[in-house]
Amino acid sequence: MGQPSIPEISSIIDQFCNWLDSFGETSYDHQSFYASKLGRAAKALYYRKALLGTLAVAPMVASEAFLPSARRFFYKAQRFPIADAHYAMGFAFLAQLRGGKKYYDRAVHFLNVLEETRCPGFEDYCWGYPFDWETRNGPMFKNTPLITTLPYVYEAFSQVYAIDGNLKWLKIMKSIADHGLHAYRDIETSSDASSCGYTPAADDPCGVVNASAYRAFLLTKASIELSEQRYREVADRNLNFVLSAQNSDGSWYYSMDGARDFVDHFHTCFVLKALAKIEQLTNNARCTLAIERGVAYYTKNLFDQNGLPLPFSRAPRLTVYKRELYDYAECVNLGTLLQGRFVDLDQRVSKVVADLLQRWRKQDGSFRARELLLGWDNVPMHRWAQSQLFRSFAFLLFQLSPNRQEQSLAVSAHPSPASV
Repeated sequence: MGQPSIPEISSIIDQFCNWLDSFGETSYDHQSFYASKLGRAAKALYYRKALLGTLAVAPMVASEAFLPSARRFFYKAQRFPIADAHYAMGFAFLAQLRGGKKYYDRAVHFLNVLEETRCPGFEDYCWGYPFDWETRNGPMFKNTPLITTLPYVYEAFSQVYAIDGNLKWLKIMKSIADHGLHAYRDIETSSDASSCGYTPAADDPCGVVNASAYRAFLLTKASIELSEQRYREVADRNLNFVLSAQNSDGSWYYSMDGARDFVDHFHTCFVLKALAKIEQLTNNARCTLAIERGVAYYTKNLFDQNGLPLPFSRAPRLTVYKRELYDYAECVNLGTLLQGRFVDLDQRVSKVVADLLQRWRKQDGSFRARELLLGWDNVPMHRWAQSQLFRSFAFLLFQLSPNRQEQSLAVSAHPSPASV
């Protein structure tokens, strides 16, 4: 995959860990401008009446574009379950590579936090956003479970379980999978395919492609690790929806609802990485074909002439930024998953990593959040996307390390979920 070297990646990770220790585990967020009652009201007006709504959200948009640090005046710093899950996975990779208790204890710490921050009022373990989120379909209140968060948390518990064999984690994995199976509405799209809901709401409109991709991966992984065929049956129907939703050019729209037909960088990565993980688990030839077509579109249309990530190939609106850290993080993640299979993708990832180190990394070890039309958004946000990038670099280090196979075999000596 090219530069940087293993020692350089290791140093990047160590500096980031030092920053995380000093900065703390709460942060502002991409949605902080719109999480307050005033922000939500302005955004709701924007969805109902475009002209008036544009005037209402203008101060937030202007702050986002020219004064990102103003987030602190709009909403409070919080911790985010999806970030905690990514940190848990990143530290688990380091524990597997470096041994000792230091990194393992950090991974377990984030699992303990996730136990404490699960959505209240649900029988099974589940997680969502800690803020109210105004959508085009109305408000999504905090602690609403999200199928787009659930798989990351499941992966985190599964990864640490593979290290220590703690049956407590196995029980939580089972609970997460049961929630993923039962709580989300399915709408049949063909005789063998269904689109799932984004939330457990009974009237969730479904249709969001990455939501079904996430659920397909979660339930496929759980079906194998927990020896539950009923998970696989539902997973296959969601997978078939995702495969059928792929456009002739290899892309996926965000949603098949006819309204949100944009194509963006990190949601494309979400779909592709779900397919890549399912392919690894099942050797599904249809996934392989979809990945090949999807990567061809991705490398051709979601990078500029310099090989750097573009936020959109088909944009839904005017944007106030040039580039997004989330796109970089997911590019590294996807490229590591598919390392060595696509020359163009490997080249893109090499350039992305080099640009991260040259322009995005700050002296304190964290990374800039966005490259704006003028200047940078330097506000570190765990969910957007410090944690995702940390996990991606830890995963990249794990994959590149020469002792990876030996370490993996040592981990597999613990009981697997299916054998307990």
